[in-house]
Amino acid sequence: MSKKAAANTKDVLIKLIVGAAQATPSPPVGPALGSKGVKAIDFCKEFNARTAHFNPGVPIPTLVTVKPDRTFSFELKSPPTAWLVLKAAGAEKGIASGKDPKVGTISLKHVYEIAKIKKTDDRHKNLELEGIVKSILGTAKSVGVEIVP
Repeated sequence: MSKKAAANTKDVLIKLIVGAAQATPSPPVGPALGSKGVKAIDFCKEFNARTAHFNPGVPIPTLVTVKPDRTFSFELKSPPTAWLVLKAAGAEKGIASGKDPKVGTISLKHVYEIAKIKKTDDRHKNLELEGIVKSILGTAKSVGVEIVP
């Protein structure tokens, strides 16, 4: 194993979901980063600057990499698929067990627009748009959103 590979084994990954332009050192950000020796305020300032172009409060999944010297970098991902589907349907939240199985409807055009957003993520960039669309259709069904042509 090379020295560089050995150094990378001590990196710590932290997964957070933070509202766009609304990161504060309070939970969940502060404790998650503080326990790894990172100054939460530094993360919050950079995160808020990088997410300023989103509507405030949009949930942004974030992968924070903390190095052994306590420096950090982070990768922003697109909002969760279920959140995008529910927003497109105008619903606040998905179905509750035993309730009406439909909370809203969206068109196939909405589905393709959401797929284009998801395609920007690194984990989806090599996938066909059709595969992403099928995944979104499944998510829509599970949260109670009906797809209409």
